[in-house]
Amino acid sequence: MTGNSTGMWSLRELVEHYLALSGGFGRALSLSDFPLIDEQIGRLFSSFDEDYHISRFFHFSKSGGRNYRIGGEDVSHVSIDQAIQEIL
Repeated sequence: MTGNSTGMWSLRELVEHYLALSGGFGRALSLSDFPLIDEQIGRLFSSFDEDYHISRFFHFSKSGGRNYRIGGEDVSHVSIDQAIQEIL
């Protein structure tokens, strides 16, 4: 896994992985599709969900499959708005 010394991805790295896996912005992607262990997925997405300027571009849903606790809710999928490019 790339990223900083804590093993976490930057926002840019997360978006790049999302696009490669989902095929485009606005498409729901299972969180379990990310090449991370469960603990890393929860920590990574929770850290971005806590930042209003970032979290407004993330849309979490519960659509079956493995659930992760993000922002106090159980979710299984994420979609990211194309507008996130404004802050990358």
